[in-house]
Amino acid sequence: MRMIKIFDTTLRDGEQSPGCSMNINEKIEMARQLEAMGVDIIEAGFAASSQGDYNAVKALAKEIKNCTVASLARSLPQDIDSAWGAVKYTENPRLHIFIATSPIHMEYKLRKTPDEVYEQAVEMTKYAKKYCSDVEFSAEDASRSDRQFLKRVFEGVIRAGATTINVPDTVGYASPAEMADLIRWLRENVEGMDTVTLSVHCHNDLGLAVANTLAAILAGADQVECTINGIGERAGNAALEEIVMNLKTRRDFYNADTRIDNTQIYKASRLLSQITGVKIPPNKAIVGDNAFAHESGIHQHGMLANSLTYEIMTPESIGLSRSKMVLGKHSGRHAFNQRLRELGFVVSLDVADSLFKEFKTLADKKKTVSDRDIEALVRRELASEIPEAFMLERYVINTGNTITPTSSITLIKADGSREEKVAIGFGPVDASFNAINKIVDMKIELEEYSIDAVTGGHDAQGEVSVKITNGEKTVKGYGLSTDILEASILAYINAINNLIYETTEREEIK
Repeated sequence: MRMIKIFDTTLRDGEQSPGCSMNINEKIEMARQLEAMGVDIIEAGFAASSQGDYNAVKALAKEIKNCTVASLARSLPQDIDSAWGAVKYTENPRLHIFIATSPIHMEYKLRKTPDEVYEQAVEMTKYAKKYCSDVEFSAEDASRSDRQFLKRVFEGVIRAGATTINVPDTVGYASPAEMADLIRWLRENVEGMDTVTLSVHCHNDLGLAVANTLAAILAGADQVECTINGIGERAGNAALEEIVMNLKTRRDFYNADTRIDNTQIYKASRLLSQITGVKIPPNKAIVGDNAFAHESGIHQHGMLANSLTYEIMTPESIGLSRSKMVLGKHSGRHAFNQRLRELGFVVSLDVADSLFKEFKTLADKKKTVSDRDIEALVRRELASEIPEAFMLERYVINTGNTITPTSSITLIKADGSREEKVAIGFGPVDASFNAINKIVDMKIELEEYSIDAVTGGHDAQGEVSVKITNGEKTVKGYGLSTDILEASILAYINAINNLIYETTEREEIK
């Protein structure tokens, strides 16, 4: 059975999706999960695009040990220098260089002739090869490029030392039949293609990214580039979870598999959703809330008789347990720590102790504590790793349909001092945010605000995520509480702490 390499670009192409930016700590947390899943290559970012991206790629390169870490670079010396400077710290580095090869891109974007593009591709592959033995070359907009020109470019960069050749469907233009035909043609006609890894990178503009990727695998592609939940520019990329579960569920058809531990898929999907604040549609394949839900009477009858009637894969296969976690205020530390391990969390003793105290506090408010409650507690604890310039001490809110909502907020500053402010607003949340703004004395605009229930029931914890901007930087904040007003205040303070950290943290990570 063929083993297909999974090249995950959630932290690069995925992060370019509007609203999906991540700070360094969030990228590291996501990268650890990708590593735990068994991803072959993690594209950590575009190092030359900003100092922040450079720092993030460097931090991930130092952190990740069990898979290849790549940095994207244009086919320019300064980009390649920057990419290598950041990625060289990992045990298995890769330089990923690209240049456009389609007529429309060469004429209107690059303003170069085909000969000039060919020379640049070859020379920059040689330049990258001086740094790194593992060099991937991508022909941007390959699906709209002239095949004979692609053949010429690919043969040139293979001779120059490229070890992976990537064929992107950059604008999601191809159909599955066209994509398969292109891959077969390249396999058969490009000299040296049998000595390198042949990869595809498909976008979802026409909803065909996964279909095109699977067609390419059938036609001979060895590596696929994808993202968790299919996030990415415009309509997104091919979804990792859909590709992996297609191959695992239909081994009989594809005769191919991956190294991915599919029981980690659900956790990775939820983690990304929590980090970015982008919710997963309920009807999303594999990881949506409705993916294993059955409401129709006919379907329910079939499921009771034999689950294979309407489920071609099990919830357990992606790490989603059917059983409900029953932990309450009488549960002990051992049971709690065991459940943390079962959920895939590896934390220090100090963090475990802190989480157990939070768990006991929550258990006093709720009859039972579910897996999702525990996951939410862990996310909040990990989010607190950002230095806290401000902490909530107390709040008092007066609201109703016959009075103007008023909020009094007291915050503790990093130096230990306290400050209290009172403000009014259109509602209790708005009033609280206005009071906080008076204390922090920053020009802040709220861009997004969303509420979600961690579990069902009247005693459910409320998750609040916010997105704020100061005009230059946009950051997210996350809050969790059985009181939705408290969760909102905590999320806003967390976002402000993130904004201060992102604004003041300019030094390169040592």
